[in-house]
Amino acid sequence: MPSAEQASLTYAFDAYCAWCYGFGPTLRAFAEDNAHRIRLGVVSAGLYTGARVLPISAYPHLSAERGDVTRLTGVTFGAGYDRAVSRGTTVLDSAAAAAGLAALRDQPGIGDLDAVEAMQRAWFVDGRSLSDTEVYRDIADGLGLDADAVTAAFSAPAGRVKARAGFRALRRLRVLSYPTLLLNTAHGADQMGGAASTAASLTSALDQRLTATVPQVPFHDLPLQGEPS
Repeated sequence: MPSAEQASLTYAFDAYCAWCYGFGPTLRAFAEDNAHRIRLGVVSAGLYTGARVLPISAYPHLSAERGDVTRLTGVTFGAGYDRAVSRGTTVLDSAAAAAGLAALRDQPGIGDLDAVEAMQRAWFVDGRSLSDTEVYRDIADGLGLDADAVTAAFSAPAGRVKARAGFRALRRLRVLSYPTLLLNTAHGADQMGGAASTAASLTSALDQRLTATVPQVPFHDLPLQGEPS
């Protein structure tokens, strides 16, 4: 199928969102099953910004949430994550994580989902702070990227500008919970699924929407990739 006919989707997620981590395998399977007919872009959310940028100990519900995510999705959390939660000192900063994602995917040869999954492993498996420059160096090395370029981009102000632009874009779309998958159409963004979805249910939802012949809007034409700060 020519790229002009591919459906454009946006995945709204936060790197510190446990439900997004749980949704990851489903999204990966859906994306691979439908690779011939979709283009998927990722936009970072701002769960922990402003006054919510606090140590993980300030969010005691996250311990219980961990069990809920595992029961519903089957994903497992690593010993490093358990240690980080137990210590309670890691500061959750979604702007830093969003800047990190921007730094990774700006490098040639990296897919959005590869970068997202590497960051989620760093936090939910290894318990490493997504505000730590060395985390992105190690992720870059693991993905075969230029580690110096990634860490330089993470430290540059442009990464935070991109992060804030993504936060604003999702607020304009009234996306208030994560994970959220959106089909971009000429009439706006149409939500397709969330944490409880399966790859099959997402494919079915896509089939239904595409047979409705709603005009598609290329992802780069939507106000999701950045705007002047």
